[in-house]
Amino acid sequence: MLKRVLPAVGLLLIALGAWWWVASWDSVDDLLLASPSETWQAVRDDHELLLDNAWVTLIEVLLGLAIAIAAAFALAVAMHLVRPLRDAAYPLLVASQAVPIFVLAPIFVLAFDYGIGPKLALVALISFFPIAVGLLDGLRSVEADLLKLMQSLGASRAFRLTRVELPAALPAFFSGLRIGASVAVIGAVFGELAGADEGLGRLIFLGNNQLETPRVYAGVVILTVMAVSLFALVSLAERVAVPWRTKT
Repeated sequence: MLKRVLPAVGLLLIALGAWWWVASWDSVDDLLLASPSETWQAVRDDHELLLDNAWVTLIEVLLGLAIAIAAAFALAVAMHLVRPLRDAAYPLLVASQAVPIFVLAPIFVLAFDYGIGPKLALVALISFFPIAVGLLDGLRSVEADLLKLMQSLGASRAFRLTRVELPAALPAFFSGLRIGASVAVIGAVFGELAGADEGLGRLIFLGNNQLETPRVYAGVVILTVMAVSLFALVSLAERVAVPWRTKT
């Protein structure tokens, strides 16, 4: 465990040192780049404001991610079981990622008003693709010989799906979920930028307009911590759900 943590900590310290060094240049405007110390000071001074808005964004991310998981699971299983549906829906699944998220954000705001709806829709949309594709690929990668053996033993289609295919697909599902959980924060921020009364995305937008650069960087740091934490939680959940895949 220590061997894994030390390189990450070392790389983080190098990145912080480079950030500090660049921010100290006389040619770098303080309105463009806040130093790590200024960012930390903004976190301390505005911690209540930042945490209140971070909580709003986190709720949007978690709810939107839950919607994405449910929808991706249902569609991936249906596409796996019904070949014509897979042939018809897979191109549409890919096409859903072709439209830039910043184009969809204002459209969703117009469609769902300024409440939590547009944020949930954007989070679900941006997280849906990697989860669905990961699970579908996992279901399709089960060894054919194993399925033939189960079928020869008289196992029903439902039994093969729940006892063989879904457990075998869990590693691929969690791989997609890690990506989906990491990018879910992006969907929430774009939704808040398009129209919101609260949230870190809105706070960053206002801070940028008000030339509160340290506050902007403080918000970005919190969003980064949020995304990394979600990634870590999914990895922990995978260790619990798929113990046979524990890596050394």
